[in-house]
Amino acid sequence: SKKKRNIAAKMANSRRSLLFFIFCAITSIQWREIPHIVDARRTHLIEDDGPRRTHRPAECQFGKQLKELGSSWFPDLGPPFGVMYCFRCECVAVQKKRRIVAKVECRSMKYDCPKVTCDDPVILPGKCCKTCPGDNASIIQDVPPPTIANEDERNIKEFGALLTARTSQILKREEMKSMYSINNPQNIVATGRFSLHKKNLYYSFYVSEKATRPRAIQFMDTTGNILEEQNLTIPSTGPFSIYQNTTGKLCGVWRRVPRDYRKFLKDDQIIVAILWGDKYQAELALAGRIEKYPALQTEILSSLLEPAPGTSLEQMAGAGGTAIVSAVGGTASSVHITLVVNGVFNPDEILDVPLNIRLETHDNKQIIIEDVQKVKKPAHAVNVIEITSPVSTSDLRMLARGKLFITVESRRNPESLRLQGQVVSRVSCEIFQTVISSHNPDSQQRTNGLAWIYLNRDGGLVYNLEVNDLNYDVNPLVALVDDNGKRRLELEDLTPTLNRVTNEASGTIDRLGPRVLEPLYSGDLFVIIVDKPDTSIARGRLVSRPIADSRDSPAPILFKKIDEFSPPNVAGMAWVAVDSACELHYDISLTGLNAYRHLELYLEEKAFEVPGATITRTFLEEFNGNYLEGFNLEIPEWLLAKLETSVCYLEVYSKEFSRPLLRAKLKNIKVPSRCFPNDSDNELPIIASTMNDVDNPSYNALDSKCYSSGRFYEEGEQWADRLRECTMCSCVNRRVKCDPIKCPPLRCKPEDVHHRKGECCPICMESKMFEEVSNAKNSPGCRQSGNNQFYLAGSSWHPYLPPSGFDTCAICTCDPVSLQISCSKVQCPQLQCSEKDAYRPDKKSCCKKCPEIRVEIYRGDKAHPDLLKDQSFTPNKTASTQEILANGGCSHAATVYENGQEWHPFISSYGEEKCVDCRCKDGIIQCSKKRCTRSVCNNRILGKNNRKDKNNVDECCSAQCHRVRNHNHNARRMRRERIRDRHQQHAKS
Repeated sequence: SKKKRNIAAKMANSRRSLLFFIFCAITSIQWREIPHIVDARRTHLIEDDGPRRTHRPAECQFGKQLKELGSSWFPDLGPPFGVMYCFRCECVAVQKKRRIVAKVECRSMKYDCPKVTCDDPVILPGKCCKTCPGDNASIIQDVPPPTIANEDERNIKEFGALLTARTSQILKREEMKSMYSINNPQNIVATGRFSLHKKNLYYSFYVSEKATRPRAIQFMDTTGNILEEQNLTIPSTGPFSIYQNTTGKLCGVWRRVPRDYRKFLKDDQIIVAILWGDKYQAELALAGRIEKYPALQTEILSSLLEPAPGTSLEQMAGAGGTAIVSAVGGTASSVHITLVVNGVFNPDEILDVPLNIRLETHDNKQIIIEDVQKVKKPAHAVNVIEITSPVSTSDLRMLARGKLFITVESRRNPESLRLQGQVVSRVSCEIFQTVISSHNPDSQQRTNGLAWIYLNRDGGLVYNLEVNDLNYDVNPLVALVDDNGKRRLELEDLTPTLNRVTNEASGTIDRLGPRVLEPLYSGDLFVIIVDKPDTSIARGRLVSRPIADSRDSPAPILFKKIDEFSPPNVAGMAWVAVDSACELHYDISLTGLNAYRHLELYLEEKAFEVPGATITRTFLEEFNGNYLEGFNLEIPEWLLAKLETSVCYLEVYSKEFSRPLLRAKLKNIKVPSRCFPNDSDNELPIIASTMNDVDNPSYNALDSKCYSSGRFYEEGEQWADRLRECTMCSCVNRRVKCDPIKCPPLRCKPEDVHHRKGECCPICMESKMFEEVSNAKNSPGCRQSGNNQFYLAGSSWHPYLPPSGFDTCAICTCDPVSLQISCSKVQCPQLQCSEKDAYRPDKKSCCKKCPEIRVEIYRGDKAHPDLLKDQSFTPNKTASTQEILANGGCSHAATVYENGQEWHPFISSYGEEKCVDCRCKDGIIQCSKKRCTRSVCNNRILGKNNRKDKNNVDECCSAQCHRVRNHNHNARRMRRERIRDRHQQHAKS
């Protein structure tokens, strides 16, 4: 038995080795080589955007899952392998030149298992190593340790950076000089803000207006290794950012920042660089360290400080700064300014250097704040200065409207060393959005909507609003209000810009003040809809959301209730976009769904917005609560193309109630051209190619349907044609087949026949009952389940059976009393002939008929000498039918024949059968086929027949004489062969 166990163990090890080999082969081929093969095969066109990803992100992709750098897991290969607990995979960092990329490494754990001390070890579920029964399995650690979240990562969220030539010293290293150009003759300056939220680092920049849009952004460590690089160029075909164009900001996000990099961020060990030019020729690069600034928590305004006009270009080379402005209104209004500057010091100033700081108007006619601050020890790159000063309410109003400037200058040499910048809205890329709905669960209001606002660079408030199911008869008021719980103050009336046709409102409020900014940033600003008596219809609180991916799209979409079963105050909004890596991003905000926690999000697509069109549903994500921000990597290329060309919806589905709750129609979705399926030059454009994609389930399902009268119908479905009256249609083999309605015959009195307006066929019904039915609001009747057609009580019809059409051999009736449908076959009359002789006049005939026989009497014609005739028969033209039958006549198929009369039968489907003779003899009809004698055949062969009789004889005797001739010929041939055989035998003997 021990030998058998050893053999079994060796076989198990062999199987494990084989599985490990298969696993390594699958992972190496699937996740490394296939992308390179695809990229190598594709030739980029001139207008193409290039490959999807210019650089590999610092994360691992295992199948359809993204793994964080430094994480470990057991690979799940799916059926039939499942989770392989004897293999452990890790996402490790790999350095390629100056880039840090991620790579999946998997290894077998079976060699790390301790030796067992028993003869019958077992493997516990979820374990790899064998253990002896009764041993403590917890001592064997083969499960990856869980990742423990760092408290500091949740507490520290806001960071800032200053990017000038002086802060870009890291780019001057010898190993980097060939990659970056720091020659900055225009003295371009940039400042950035960074917000860490759920492992995502959102970044925002103000850049000098004289600079063009940068090409890329890089995040590096202090040694110069590139941790992350993102492309910032916008293709000529879009998508374009309305927000970034309006505000002049640069926005983006570094998603799923690894834990180690988040620790670098907390320790101020991350450097950000902005690059201009192209990937082959660098024009300019600016870099700066990302650092923590406490004032960022309360920042409401910002300023980018650049060398002022008239200053020394040589002395101010590489100088710049940024200002973080906070303000407090009320009776004790004040302003707090944090300055981060460089380049305003003389070379010999090294200790306690005074600087003049002013908050003033552009023309220097009004100075709000003037102060002198000393910098204890001036630094080459970054110097932080803070000032606080009381101000008036009017000063705060000018500050909020962008009418003030910050000036920082050298007290010793103010004309040559001076920085200046306008105070504008804060650097952070953000919008303020809300879902508008009734917050009273008992309210009967159905009005809902959405709103989103943001601040442009000049301090103006850009607002957008969309409402649904709003009753304009009550003269509603739409306004922005400050509602902090103690009081409600109306700030701005948005009603004048509300379009009652599109149910949308948009505009810009230029004259802003602290009374709007303070509640906006504190979360006390609401959008309300009230009626004339000041009764609240719907409201929503504006909350801040960072701009990136989906929220950088032109506009959100509004979710609408599907049916009356949804809660009355449920509403929602969604942002949807496709990024340059062809990933679908979505941001969902809901309200009124406190009882519906377990939800699912689906993407629906159909080619046309017509009833019955095929719908393709793609599962996106399952979520709980009222908010979801996610992405999907599994959207196929054909479906991404359909986001622009087809009709697409987002659907929120409730798992508890197994039904959809909300649906929103996608609009203005721009998909990068690189995300479309690849087509060769001789193929049709993208729309046609995607519609004929065999991998497209939408096309395959659509191909099995029929389109008629503005909608699609399933295979085998029946319907009444909307364009042609009294016509029924059906979908048969993907083709529309229509037939006019056939009315069955009525068996009732003429006075009981009525034809109701709008009906195709008349009905049998008493006049009194017909009047009652016609005057009733809901006419009684029957509905047929097959085609969903409605029939009035008492009506009759032929059933419609595609593809044959109407079955006229059956009649269905709607009973006027029970309103039940009953169908029966048409009753056929009894046949006067045998079933064998009966026939159907046509394929759709319900009843068979007997052959019609036509009388043909030879009167005066010269009979053929070989055909027997009744020489004593003389037709009696004056005898009646009774007299003929009394004298031995015959009757057949409504025809009367006299006693002794002969004729050829007439068959309607064939004609006159001249080769058959019928005779009536003493009331009995006898028919026989003509017989061709040898003499007749001989005469036919020799041509001795009378020309007049030859045709009739030829018609009947042709086949018979042919058989006789063949028989005689064969007989003569056999006789000659027998004679020849006798002669041959005689000669041999």
